Amino acid sequence: MLQITNLHAAVEGKEILKGVNLTIGDGEVHVLMGPNGSGKSTLSHVLVGNPKYEVTEGTITFNGKDLLAMSPEDRSHEGLFMSFQAPIEIPGVSMTNFLRAAVNAKRKYFGQDPMPATDFLRMLREKRKLVGLDAHFMSRGVNEGFSGGERKRNEIFQMAVLEPLFSILDETDSGLDVDALRIVAEGFNMLRTERTSAMVITHYQRMLDYLHPDFVHVLVNGRIVREGDASLGYAIEEKGFDWIKNEAEAAAAAANL
Repeated sequence: MLQITNLHAAVEGKEILKGVNLTIGDGEVHVLMGPNGSGKSTLSHVLVGNPKYEVTEGTITFNGKDLLAMSPEDRSHEGLFMSFQAPIEIPGVSMTNFLRAAVNAKRKYFGQDPMPATDFLRMLREKRKLVGLDAHFMSRGVNEGFSGGERKRNEIFQMAVLEPLFSILDETDSGLDVDALRIVAEGFNMLRTERTSAMVITHYQRMLDYLHPDFVHVLVNGRIVREGDASLGYAIEEKGFDWIKNEAEAAAAAANL
């Protein structure tokens, strides 16, 4: 599904990603871990096409298409979705109108007619049950007055409505209590299929407990330096990142000899 090859990216002239290689297949969940400032969120923003981030080298293909040649809107229509670490408010735009515009924009991209209002409202009722959102949220402005947990549940709700092929969860567990985390994770798990994949950015072992990822990758100083299964995430929870950083630095020094 997603193939990242030798990806280099910079922000305001400063190189952050320094040769990322990553392959994600259909139906796979990959967890990305690493110290603060290692480039995890930068990779997310590059994938969705944030213009602040400049790709200086490398390629990204998504289902055989050149992702870097697509606009952010087209990437979304093709099946990319990002759940932000700090979702923003959009006052004056109701959740219902926001999602209806998004759904119909995607349908237009694929040459389909707008979804009939009755079908759309029925779909909203079904999807919001997955993440425990009450009906009154639909008439409120997007994230307006929402608590942190409500904003994160709302992100998963949007994912349920838009049905992306590839989802990026950027520290969705940040700031959530145990109950809210469980609701968000269970909603995400209910949406998993053999065709849908995800990249989950987290610092915490508890997300591994809920999501049961296929692979764990550790990003240090703009490069993926270690890969494994969920047991790698548990080792990091126990020992931190220093041992991996030390190994990476030793390998880099040996390569330069």
